[in-house]
Amino acid sequence: MAAPANLLSPEPFTDLFERVNLLLGERQSARPSVPSGNMFIPRAPATLREAGVSPAVMERIIMRFLLQAGSLAGRRIGTQLKLPFRLVEPVLRQLRADKLIDLAGTTAAGDCEYLLTPAGRERALHYVEECSYFGAAPVPLTDYTASVAAQSPSLANVDSEDLRRVFRGLVVSEEFLQRLGPAVNAGRGLFLYGRPGNGKTTLAERMTDVFGSTIWIPRAVAVDTSVIRIFDPSVHVEVDEHEAGAGLQDTPELDRRWVLIRRPTVIAGGELTMNELEIQINPTSRICEAPLQVKSNCGTLVIDDFGRQQMPVDQLLNRWIIPLEKRYDFLNLPTGRKVKFPFDQMIIFSTNCEPRDLVDEAFLRRIPYKIEVPDPSQREFRQLFELMCEQLRIPFDPHGFDYLVQQHYKPTGRPFRACQARDILQQIRSYCNYFRITPAMSREAIDSAALSYFSIMN
Repeated sequence: MAAPANLLSPEPFTDLFERVNLLLGERQSARPSVPSGNMFIPRAPATLREAGVSPAVMERIIMRFLLQAGSLAGRRIGTQLKLPFRLVEPVLRQLRADKLIDLAGTTAAGDCEYLLTPAGRERALHYVEECSYFGAAPVPLTDYTASVAAQSPSLANVDSEDLRRVFRGLVVSEEFLQRLGPAVNAGRGLFLYGRPGNGKTTLAERMTDVFGSTIWIPRAVAVDTSVIRIFDPSVHVEVDEHEAGAGLQDTPELDRRWVLIRRPTVIAGGELTMNELEIQINPTSRICEAPLQVKSNCGTLVIDDFGRQQMPVDQLLNRWIIPLEKRYDFLNLPTGRKVKFPFDQMIIFSTNCEPRDLVDEAFLRRIPYKIEVPDPSQREFRQLFELMCEQLRIPFDPHGFDYLVQQHYKPTGRPFRACQARDILQQIRSYCNYFRITPAMSREAIDSAALSYFSIMN
């Protein structure tokens, strides 16, 4: 289809990108403490040039949508593409001029209804073979890259009060906070290591909020005619714009191709494979999905239980050794072309092993912070019991706690683990419920829980 003069030119450098560049200059000079509200707000484009959508991509999405729906009003098509109708109308006129669509009538609101012509249907079927995507119009990769830079975790100047805020409700020593703080402030990456059960994953999940509560991400990104979905409801939690506030009521019309979400925390465990680090193509729909590291941009990516992944450790490290240093990654499109994507998140490798036993010196250098999550002290262990008693509605009994320590920990030199307070108290509650007695830290309940819990443990 020949492109009309008022559609997007080949250059993808949009007004939005220019606005974000200006924003970045302001952010770098100010470097505020934890971002309050959204410094990046996507505004509705005034023209298709600003929207950054190529005529070829628009044509494909509209014709796939018409193939699926039959006939549609023009404004309904605009709603599907998340673009103002005034931007969609020129494309519809061009499709009519090319005899790919025709009028099916008018609506009560005075809008036109469109349907595919036989030639249009044939072309739409060809487009579906390429890819069946007919969702929101994608944004240019340049705009997505700029938005990631504007919302990067590295822009948050984190201090001790910020960490205390996000770890509220957890028992974390001041000494540990002082070690962890500089690593989080850097917003880059770290190893959290230590014995199992001391809350490494819980700590990692909490860290995301220290960089600010929400970010904007596009529903999809376009590279050439390839559309890559970024927004994933199974990973991203959409936030109501009015509840979020952040001055959105005072801004011009928003670009609905973007979604306001909570900063993402993506956790990949032992099931992680190399395929999940590349653009995924659904074999049936041919729709492209962004990999885990892209979905975690501006948030936190936790590689949990590092060293137990299905892929060899060396393979994972070789895949990421350059992105960790350069903060960008090269991904393969279905066409075979490699494309540069931002790689900008807090990466946490959580492991029960010493980092030096898993990786070589070259990789350790690129993850400059290695922080051990220690066993809790007896005082901290008591605090954990008090906290969990409150959550489980079991009265905390200091005598019962002392009995547990003296009877089931001291004689064997058994170390305290953070998870044990929750686990033992849950067994105490089950014991009491079974015997239909009020949950309490009695010696009988403690002995029963300890016998069951520690029967095959050191």
